[in-house]
Amino acid sequence: MNKACIIGAGSSGIAAAKVLKQHDIPFDCFERGSGIGGNWRYRNDNGMSAAYGSLHINTSKDRMAYSDYPMPRDFPDYLHHTQVLEYFENYVDHFGIRPSIRFRTTVENVSPADAGTWDVTVSGPGIDGSETHRYAAVLVSNGHHWDAQLPEFPGEFNGRTRHSHEYETSAGLEDRNVLVVGIGNSGVDIACEASRVARKTFLSTRKSAYILPKYVLGRPIDTYTTPLANYLPLTVQQLFFTLLMKIANGPQARYGVPAPDHSLLQAHPTISSEFLSLAGHGKITIKPDLEELRGDAVAFNDGTVEPIDEIVYATGYKISFPFLSPEILHSQSNEVRLYRLVAHPERANLFFIGLIQPLGAVMPLAEEQAIWVAKLLTGECKLPKAEIMKRRMDVDLRAMQKRYVTSKRHTIQVDFFAYRELMRKEVRRGRQPVARRTPVITPPQAATPGP
Repeated sequence: MNKACIIGAGSSGIAAAKVLKQHDIPFDCFERGSGIGGNWRYRNDNGMSAAYGSLHINTSKDRMAYSDYPMPRDFPDYLHHTQVLEYFENYVDHFGIRPSIRFRTTVENVSPADAGTWDVTVSGPGIDGSETHRYAAVLVSNGHHWDAQLPEFPGEFNGRTRHSHEYETSAGLEDRNVLVVGIGNSGVDIACEASRVARKTFLSTRKSAYILPKYVLGRPIDTYTTPLANYLPLTVQQLFFTLLMKIANGPQARYGVPAPDHSLLQAHPTISSEFLSLAGHGKITIKPDLEELRGDAVAFNDGTVEPIDEIVYATGYKISFPFLSPEILHSQSNEVRLYRLVAHPERANLFFIGLIQPLGAVMPLAEEQAIWVAKLLTGECKLPKAEIMKRRMDVDLRAMQKRYVTSKRHTIQVDFFAYRELMRKEVRRGRQPVARRTPVITPPQAATPGP
């Protein structure tokens, strides 16, 4: 029982495992698939990876690197998914955490036990039915890009439909009329790929998005963000990135992609260096929201009707935890009531790692979250009282609603540097004097030398 449980061995789970090991906290990590990497393992046999064959990360390599394991210098600025997985595999072996991961093991249920402990029921090869283990703490790292969110439209469609989660390559799209619904990163990537083989490619969007290039003046665009810039007023940051966009692309409406009805940085931008060019060349046609499915065609709310053979819904994901009962944590419209998007205010020793959508990479922020949680488990830090956490959660929610457009996509949105500093602030604010520390998990004691 003097152990922690980590659920998932994706980019957040392996960061949590490394941090717990560095803090001498014993743990088990359960991974449904046969390998680490989560979303970044193409055709992952855990059934949850959203990676497609051509996928490259849209944050630069140094921005996504863990703090104490730099990216190889010979890697490109923007990694292919195979290189991301290679980095994760090397990370796991470098820190010696692979032996603590139980692969092909599914967490079926997590339920509260006595005095803040948790019973975790798992199934898998070598287990007769299921088995239950008791843990002093649980760190949930199951990701939030696996449970597909599908929209509903009136009418019926005769062609093939699928979510972007199922998309792998453009094979089968040759000489077909393809409609991609959604202008996020996956939707734009898939539309660009489809446009090279399809007869016609359409992309439907309700509100549009700001399309940012991967490079500006030869530099990855995210290198223009800094910790210092985060202290500037939002209007100044918006003006700066608007200027970068004008330098790189000019007005996106010139390419046939409408400008959004919100200000820059009020919603998650889309990163692509080829989408605007392909739209400008007529290879991708932008359409407004769907109005009705009409058999072999689709009607849009601007009155146009287009013959369509296949629809790919790049419409996001639901935040869900199939092993937790709704009484423990319920995601209503993708909103979760967690302190700093990590700690449950009413259920002791239940934490969530990587449950954020940053303007930047998740990986280093998941590591910061894990460091905070590790210090809570060793007693070095302490959480505020439940009522204080709830008040701060309300303040955070109002700030998020004020900053971002109302959308299921922006319920766990954070700014990279601001959130990183927030995690470090929680460590400083909750630090306990040595005499007052009460560990949740007591690190194993070194053996006493013999005579």
